Amino acid sequence: MGGMTAMGALVEKVVEYSVGEVVCEGFHAFDDAVAGKRPGILIVHQWTGLTDYEKMRARMLVELGYNVFALDVYGKGVRPPGPPASAQEAGKYKGDRALYRERLNAGLAVLMKDERTDAGKVMAIGYCFGGTGVLELARSGAKIAGVVSFHGGLDSPSPADGKNIQGEVLVLHGDADPFVPAADIAAFEKELQDAKVNYHLVRYPGAVHAFTQKMAGNDPSKGAAYDEKADKASWVEMKSFFDRVFGK
Repeated sequence: MGGMTAMGALVEKVVEYSVGEVVCEGFHAFDDAVAGKRPGILIVHQWTGLTDYEKMRARMLVELGYNVFALDVYGKGVRPPGPPASAQEAGKYKGDRALYRERLNAGLAVLMKDERTDAGKVMAIGYCFGGTGVLELARSGAKIAGVVSFHGGLDSPSPADGKNIQGEVLVLHGDADPFVPAADIAAFEKELQDAKVNYHLVRYPGAVHAFTQKMAGNDPSKGAAYDEKADKASWVEMKSFFDRVFGK
C-alpha cells in the first residue's frame, strides 16, 4: 500500500494486493472525516484497465458517503491503451469466466476487509468490460446487496449461474449499443427471470456503447460515444437504486 494523498477529508490510496502470484494495484478512496462504518462500493474498470476515469467515479461516490475501492482485474502495470491491445486483454477474462470471477472476488475481498466497510451494505458497479464484470461477480454467488452495470456486455456462457445471484441487479443500457445484440438482452432477461432475481433494465434511447465516458468521443456512428443526457440520467438511476436497496 502506498501513494496516499489527502485533499481535505478525501483520502486516496493506491492499494497493492495479490491474487495467487499476480500483484494487482487498486485504488481506495474514502472520507476521513466520517467516523465508523459505511456502505461500500466496488468499481470494476473498463477494458483499458484501472484509469483516472474510475478514480473520478470513486471520488464522486465518496461525496455520496460511500467507502470506495476500484479493483484491478489485469494486474499491476497492465494498462492496455486501447484496441487492439485492450480487446485482447479483456478477451482473456471474457473467455475464462472462472479467472475473471477470481480476480473480481479478490478485489471485493479488499473492500470487505476494510475497517470502514459495512459488510452488509456493499454493491459493485462497472463500466463496459466492468459492466460485464459486476454481472459475473453476482453470478459467482458473491454476498453483496446488488450490482450496477453501465453499458456492459450481457452474455453468459453459463446462464444457469443466474441462480447464484444474491442481490438485486440494475442494468443501464444504451438502446442503440451495437455491441450488445438483442439476443443477448433476451437471454439475460430469461436468465434472471428463471432464477427469480430482482432486476431492472433501463434503456437510454439513441445512446450507444460507452455512453458515460467522454474519452469515447462524440461520434455515435463509431458504435461508442459519450452521451451527456444518458450519462447524467444513469448516475441518478444508480443513486436511487443505492438509496432504495441500502434503505437510505
